[in-house]
Amino acid sequence: MSDPKGNDGDGLTALSLILSGLLLYGGLGWAVDRLCGTGWFLPVGLIGGLALGVFMVIRRFGASS
Repeated sequence: MSDPKGNDGDGLTALSLILSGLLLYGGLGWAVDRLCGTGWFLPVGLIGGLALGVFMVIRRFGASS
């Protein structure tokens, strides 16, 4: 059924924000690891991207006044 408020795509929007943060910052971490020969930028990028994605979801869908 359709939501009367018109929020049908909110779940997909939240998922896309989180996944895009993971992919973007995880990819940057992977690239830096390949260039520098290290192994810790990828996990830092993934955790940072996840945190940023969750922050964006909270900011967008959080309680409004």
